[in-house]
Amino acid sequence: MKYCANCGNQLEDEAAFCPQCGTRQDGKFAAKTANNDAPSVGYAILSFLIPLVGLILFLNWKNNFPRRAKSCGIAALIGFIINFVVFFYLP
Repeated sequence: MKYCANCGNQLEDEAAFCPQCGTRQDGKFAAKTANNDAPSVGYAILSFLIPLVGLILFLNWKNNFPRRAKSCGIAALIGFIINFVVFFYLP
């Protein structure tokens, strides 16, 4: 199997055009790329420490990287709650 160099769609070996995007296949084929949608510990920690950054990352990634966005969103929510408790309820 080969993959379209433009959109990454899986193609038949003899395909001259990609049925997904219509790009002509000139022998340049993309290797199947690894999905980078793994939850990120670093971004989750940053989202926890600075919840506004986590909210922005969540909104930016929610369609393209849903698992990574979920980890940032959860960490941001926990960060907001802890910051709220510390700010309003602790002397």
